[in-house]
Amino acid sequence: MAMSGAMGSVECDGMYSKLINKEEEDTLYDEKNHKRESSDVQVPVPSAGAAPSSHLYRLATGCLGLLCVVFLISIVVLCAHYKNLLFGVSEEHDMISQNYSSAQSTMERLSFNVSALSDAISKLQKEKADLEKDRERLQKRVKDLEEEQVKPKICQPEWIQFNTSCYFISSTSKSWDESQGYCAERGGHLAIIDTPEEQTFLWNQLVRGHWNAYWFGISDEKAEGDWFWVDGTKLVGGFWMDGEPNNHIDEDCGYMVKTRNPGILALGSWYDAPCSMHWPWICEGPIS
Repeated sequence: MAMSGAMGSVECDGMYSKLINKEEEDTLYDEKNHKRESSDVQVPVPSAGAAPSSHLYRLATGCLGLLCVVFLISIVVLCAHYKNLLFGVSEEHDMISQNYSSAQSTMERLSFNVSALSDAISKLQKEKADLEKDRERLQKRVKDLEEEQVKPKICQPEWIQFNTSCYFISSTSKSWDESQGYCAERGGHLAIIDTPEEQTFLWNQLVRGHWNAYWFGISDEKAEGDWFWVDGTKLVGGFWMDGEPNNHIDEDCGYMVKTRNPGILALGSWYDAPCSMHWPWICEGPIS
């Protein structure tokens, strides 16, 4: 029993020694590895003049805050600047719109003025053309008057002068139309009597007789009662006998009489008669 206890004690001691040695070997192995790893990592050692890490952190934080403030101020300034720009652009746009509307109104007014000026120019051009025609006509008239002063005017043989006209009193008879044709062939026409003086002059040239009648240049063939001279002008007044013209038997042509009746006077000696009747006639023409 004692041997077996001693043997058991020896065995236990041996196992314990092995465990102790095993732990020491493990400890030495761990220390070696730790030293090896420690030798691979080099921890920087701050220099003697460097600032503490907390001071650097506060300085970086202050700089960052200052930059944020500057950036924020810059954003505010830029926003205000662009707002002013947008406001200025809006005002400029409104001003441009007003100027455009004003320019458009001015253009419309100018267009109207141009149209009015064009009409006025056309009217003035027409008036100018008319004035030029009048000037040419007056120049021709002046030339004719100058020639008249140089060359004396006289009436044809058997024609008598009164004022600026010559008159021919026939001694034969023709119808009113034939009488007008005779006068036209000689550069004249049946007499156109405008004034009492002219009427009295011609009536005094006539011979008194039983019924001495003479055609002159008046007719209402175109419209009954509308008397016109052979030059197309309408009769105004006249020197008709009382009750004349009466269109008694389709009487469309005028003549004057000088009878033995003292009651028939120069300024009341016109009658109307059928144009186909044959009477002597009185021609009128220019002085040549």
